[in-house]
Amino acid sequence: MNQTFQLHYSESVFDPIDLSQFWHEVSEAELVEFCERNPDMRIEMDKDGGIEIMPPTFSETGRKNFELAGIFWAWAKKNERGVAFDSSTGFTLPNGARRSPDLAWVKKEKWDALSVEEKRRFARLVPDFVVELRSESDLLNKVQKKMREYIENGTLLGWLIDPLERRVYIYRAEREVEVLENPKQVFGESPVDGFILDLKDIFD
Repeated sequence: MNQTFQLHYSESVFDPIDLSQFWHEVSEAELVEFCERNPDMRIEMDKDGGIEIMPPTFSETGRKNFELAGIFWAWAKKNERGVAFDSSTGFTLPNGARRSPDLAWVKKEKWDALSVEEKRRFARLVPDFVVELRSESDLLNKVQKKMREYIENGTLLGWLIDPLERRVYIYRAEREVEVLENPKQVFGESPVDGFILDLKDIFD
């Protein structure tokens, strides 16, 4: 389905990209081409067709993202119940938004049900588990809104990790958000029960 694109700048300062050629009804193929032409930008689309562009992460946030991804990759590889994805991966949610969580995990049977072609694009599925790591350039309320969107579209468990305030917000389907104050660890539960994240290298 074609979308009408609008540009939303983040609060971070960066050189704007010329999107004039995309200010029309465009296909998913054109969006893919635009993302491929701008590999250094993290590009998402909200449910109304508005493009949101974020610059590359700051160095310290990049280090923490890498630490987080490495820890989770090791667990997912050993566990083998699902497939893990990094922050460059885009998913098409049921509401039409295309999102790229910092970390995502999908049940193996759900991923295997997709065709090869579907896997090569922005897969039309909802991750079962997502993590967002707040950086200095992220407004908390915007990241919280994104977390609610994941849950509303079918994500079972989500963690919003906020190193700035040393908090972890836990999102679950049909439950109130739980806030952990300065936790040392956060423990996975269904669908990622058994996963334990030590927050020392994330908070420090």
